Amino acid sequence: MSLTEGPPGCALVVHGGAGLVRRDSLSTEREERCRAGLLRAVEAGRLVLEDGGSALDAAVASVVVLEDDPVFNAGRGAVLGSGGRVELDAAVMDGRGRRAGAIGGATVPRNPIALARAVMDQTPHVLLVGEGADALAREVGLELADRSWFVTRERLQQYTEVAAAGGFQLDHGGDGKDVYGTVGATACDGLGGVAAATSTGGMVNKRSGRLGDSPVIGAGTFAWDATCAVSGTGHGEPFLRLGVAGRVSARMEMLGEGLSEAAQRVIHEDLDALSGLGGLIAVDGQGRVAMPFNTGGMFRAWWRQSGGAGTAIW
Repeated sequence: MSLTEGPPGCALVVHGGAGLVRRDSLSTEREERCRAGLLRAVEAGRLVLEDGGSALDAAVASVVVLEDDPVFNAGRGAVLGSGGRVELDAAVMDGRGRRAGAIGGATVPRNPIALARAVMDQTPHVLLVGEGADALAREVGLELADRSWFVTRERLQQYTEVAAAGGFQLDHGGDGKDVYGTVGATACDGLGGVAAATSTGGMVNKRSGRLGDSPVIGAGTFAWDATCAVSGTGHGEPFLRLGVAGRVSARMEMLGEGLSEAAQRVIHEDLDALSGLGGLIAVDGQGRVAMPFNTGGMFRAWWRQSGGAGTAIW
């Protein structure tokens, strides 16, 4: 049975970024750490779904695990922006009623995805940024962390090298270096509801205040029960210009394409036309999944009630 076919049922897909990811330079130890982290994230979401939980709860649970894993560029282990600052972006979207919440440029929530959900559940807004996002984290009593929690030795060295060269670097690839990007999860629950969650630290030495696609609903994150849930990863600017996540849904809605065809066309035709690099994970209300990318690899893992679990990079 292929990953994109099968009877209706719960499903969950997670990603840990898309990029160059050369086979000959990814050490065995690093590969094992990445795969193990992805499987832990899938397990967290699977437990929610098998207990009758919602797609939204499952997607958020998976992303929390990835944010706490320093291997990935989100939460602890996020890349450093201009001046060595940590600026965190995240978004959630519930396919039921298309509710959404997002944050950009936050600096204090230990789990940015929890703050994005707080925006959705506890405010009338969709997107809060900077000091406003941090203020909400304190107001609603989320667990906070200081810079020392987020910054790892690897990220500090990466930032120092890039800043010394006077440039910036996409965390998912560039200049022949193997690096890792955004994290995300999409889920389908037992009622056919879908949801998406995405979290990232952005770009190395990025300009202060820069937002990529991850916290922008319709660009890096989207969910609607009538079509699908999508979480993207890649070079944020082309994703923003194209509206990648919402575009998959639009192709399904307006052209009648299935999930796999719509996702493939958005990545390999529409995104390619803008010279954009990246990938996405998507789930529909039947538990079908899609995971296209146009880069050297994309860290991903999945579980389907009707088809088991697995991980892949290339």
